[in-house]
Amino acid sequence: MKIGVVFPQTEIGADPDMVAKFATTSESLGYDHLIAYDHVLGANTASRPDWKGPYTSESMFHEPLVLFSYLAGLTKTIELVTGVIILPQRQTALVAKQAACVDVLSKGRLRLGVGTGWNEVEYEALGANFKDRGQRSEEQIDVLRRLWRDDAISYTGAHHKITDAGLNPLPPKKDIPIWLGGMAPQVIDRVGRLADGWLPFVNKNLAAQIEQVKATAKQAGRDPDSIGIECIIPSTSTVDQVKSLQDKGVTHVAMVTMNQKLPDPGAHIEAITSARDMLASALA
Repeated sequence: MKIGVVFPQTEIGADPDMVAKFATTSESLGYDHLIAYDHVLGANTASRPDWKGPYTSESMFHEPLVLFSYLAGLTKTIELVTGVIILPQRQTALVAKQAACVDVLSKGRLRLGVGTGWNEVEYEALGANFKDRGQRSEEQIDVLRRLWRDDAISYTGAHHKITDAGLNPLPPKKDIPIWLGGMAPQVIDRVGRLADGWLPFVNKNLAAQIEQVKATAKQAGRDPDSIGIECIIPSTSTVDQVKSLQDKGVTHVAMVTMNQKLPDPGAHIEAITSARDMLASALA
């Protein structure tokens, strides 16, 4: 099992030295990867009294691919993971370019987690259609992989047209792993057919959902064991909880320190240090 940490977006603050310290400490502690959540804009709840989303305009978010371009030069081994980029609200070719550049600068350490999101406010501001986001995301995944693989492509789809054009530089392996976030039935199906991995929430049906992913992969002629499964868990999780996820087929976990009433950014570093000690004994 691979063990990572979640970058505490909403609580780390804007001091670049503290941002760097969290990442370099994560690496020095032996964590395999660092996950960053994504939100471009937050809604002002003063004009939306019925707002139910978990984030608002008061929630701080560093843009993940910009963040990773900074951290790529400060780290050497830790995998950099978006968890998840809201893909359909972005231009596909631009995401392909940004991701390829981060992968080049980090020497092949990017894993691109993508999802369709829930925040209509962001879609409106970015000029993207919220209603067809799932359908568009499948075509976007195809376009991303082709742009990373070939020097130049021509592509005509329902949502994209590219005429003999390509990226430069390309990712070192001419590919970047694409993992999907989300729990809807269509997402589980999409993971089995298309994705390199899945980022589900921990829930009572997780084992059955993982089996569903594997069954879909078999039907699509894919190796089900090649699909990774990652769950986000609190840094206060116990050894038994981690082992239970491993028994269900989870291949990666990431410890999250946000929303635990920690007093300052330094306390997040202390929390991932304590969690690492626990996990070392759990998975020895």
